Amino acid sequence: MKISIVGMGMGNDETITKAGDRAILEADFLIGAKRLIGCFPNKKGFDEIYPEKIVKIVEENGNYSNIAVLMSGDTGFYSGTKKLLPLLEDYDVSVIPGISSVQYMASKIKRPWQNVRLVSAHGVKVNILGNVLMSKETFFLTGGEITPKEIIDELNYFNLGDTIVYVGENLSLEDEKIKKGLAKDLTGKIFHSLSVVWIIRKDFTELNSYRGSIEDGIFARDKVPMTKMEVRGTIISKMGIKDNDIVYDIGAGTGSIGIEMALLNKTSKIYAIETNELGVSLIRENRKKFSAYNLKVIEGMAPRVLDELPRPDKAFIGGSKGNLKEIFSKLMEMNPDVKIVISAIALETLNEAFCLFKNPEVTQISVSKAKNIAGYNMMMGQNPIYIINEGENIEE
Repeated sequence: MKISIVGMGMGNDETITKAGDRAILEADFLIGAKRLIGCFPNKKGFDEIYPEKIVKIVEENGNYSNIAVLMSGDTGFYSGTKKLLPLLEDYDVSVIPGISSVQYMASKIKRPWQNVRLVSAHGVKVNILGNVLMSKETFFLTGGEITPKEIIDELNYFNLGDTIVYVGENLSLEDEKIKKGLAKDLTGKIFHSLSVVWIIRKDFTELNSYRGSIEDGIFARDKVPMTKMEVRGTIISKMGIKDNDIVYDIGAGTGSIGIEMALLNKTSKIYAIETNELGVSLIRENRKKFSAYNLKVIEGMAPRVLDELPRPDKAFIGGSKGNLKEIFSKLMEMNPDVKIVISAIALETLNEAFCLFKNPEVTQISVSKAKNIAGYNMMMGQNPIYIINEGENIEE
């Protein structure tokens, strides 16, 4: 028995290759989704899309010598072909590609697609923002929970309203529609759930390549105190941020720690909480400078403003305005398993933080840098910093 797995392209018979057309013509019968086999009313067809059931149909029709299994789009682009092939190892199988949605859309908007980040949100939950931040251009297949509207809403919420968005509906069909606009101008628009979304970020710059250890002088800082580079590195390592973590940077100052955390893991979402008006302005400036749009600025005093935020996985407290105990308690109330890291300069703050943890671990960092004075390089000490977190409870 010969089995051909045929990519049907975008639904229009013009997007099927000549090889695919020939395989369908020569087949004794077809297997595939109802809308695909319906394109060939003169052919016997089985309406089935699940790999195991497709194999069962093949096994029950062993008297036939030639079968075509129809797949939408391209056989190598988020196709059911991947799961079907291992189940057909004992058969003579050929795979015939079709025109994929990304190829078709690229031709319609006249853009190359070799450097585009390709993401399927068709029936699965994906990190929209994280994927958008990883590339200048991102292509989404949608369908299910994630719709074009949800993607556009997320872009606007995280201050990416100036991003260029193309939405393609019913591609290759008579009612095909391709809409272009800025995310902020497409707010509230409703699109077909089974659409494709192509995103182009105008803000994408070389600063996106930073992965921590950003020089202090690159940040906009004005007169707001800022955690120095060497200390930032230690604090971030203590945080242990994982994919998709929700992270608070409380008392964010210039946002330097939050910015680095955001750049280190673009799938995480950082909430920089700051009450000082100048600090809030600087955080926004630095977020734009580094395109760290997975950082959201929250203006106000902790713990009061925490009620409006999602449940945290990690939290750094760099400034508390005298509310350290209340902030700590609120974080533990929101998530008893939250990982909290606190920095302190004053001994009083160190003592208060020390008493909050069951098994406190304290790290002191003293940084000195050379400064040229009258032709001589003198080591100038900065304030020692204490970093407090929950230590591992290891029994001797």
